[in-house]
Amino acid sequence: MLTVLAGAALARGPDAGTPNPAWLAERMPLQLPVLSPGDLTFKVAAEKQYLIFNLLAGGKVAWDRGDWEGAATRWEALLRTPGLTVELDSLVRPLALAAREKAGGKGTVSLPPPPIEGVTMTPMDEPSATSPAPEPKRVVPTVQTVSGTITGGGSHGPGGAIIVLRRADGSTPKPRPTRVKAIVQKDKRFVPHVLAVPQGSTVEFRNEDEIFHSVFSLSKPNDFDLGSYDQRAVREQVFASPGVIHLLCNIHTSMQGWVYVSDSPWFAQADLTGRFSVKNVPDGAYKVEVWHEWSTHPVLKDLKVVAGMPEFTAAVEGDRQPLTFVPDKSGKPRQSQLGY
Repeated sequence: MLTVLAGAALARGPDAGTPNPAWLAERMPLQLPVLSPGDLTFKVAAEKQYLIFNLLAGGKVAWDRGDWEGAATRWEALLRTPGLTVELDSLVRPLALAAREKAGGKGTVSLPPPPIEGVTMTPMDEPSATSPAPEPKRVVPTVQTVSGTITGGGSHGPGGAIIVLRRADGSTPKPRPTRVKAIVQKDKRFVPHVLAVPQGSTVEFRNEDEIFHSVFSLSKPNDFDLGSYDQRAVREQVFASPGVIHLLCNIHTSMQGWVYVSDSPWFAQADLTGRFSVKNVPDGAYKVEVWHEWSTHPVLKDLKVVAGMPEFTAAVEGDRQPLTFVPDKSGKPRQSQLGY
């Protein structure tokens, strides 16, 4: 490789009658004995430095005597030498461009891009004038579906449990918010009774009763008050912070519901039997949180997501006691309103 480069760069000699200086030689390969692998390594390194020196100095000699084509040819060959340092490239590149311009721009060839500090290019890495530089490979993460069963929940059962996966070996990406998820007020109930949404989502509260409702929550930092609204009226609320929101109606003390706002894109809600499935979970280590409205504390478990992993299981308690009183919008107790 070095011999070919040297031959191409030195093929055009100086003008007739103008010999090279005695110290500028052009003979390759060097006459160094090779008796061992170490000798071969030494010879290759010596020939590379010899080539760099001759191309660098030979270009300068040609420049000084006005041989612009000779200078351009040698310096362009030098810039194509694998492993050229950033310092030497920055010195030679403008000289090569200037020599090529003085030579009339004839025979211009494509030059490789300047080297990057700390990055060593090999001959296989070097882009050529005939083939484009290879595009970097795009790494597509392997993803799995995490399925399983939640049990427990006391007499209420496991239905409605929220399962959230967060990375334990890196940062968890923010979920993409949904535009509208609906919670309907029907027969003085919240339908669905529990709703899980990604952080930043907008939830629509729609009254389908023939009476007024006044939905609010005291759960900070997602506390809100939609005021009183009649049948067919719709109110919207954006839930910007993750957490659990307890829904109440300021008119009907029997109405209670829940919104779980997830700060992870990997979450699901268990059906009435406790079954759930979370799709498109990248391989890795996770912390799993299982929340249930009738459990005082969420269940926390470790999970390794890989192909062929067993199903996830967790048991939630049903130990949370009902509210001793249902608060109004100011947090004060109020009496249950029978028949309304």
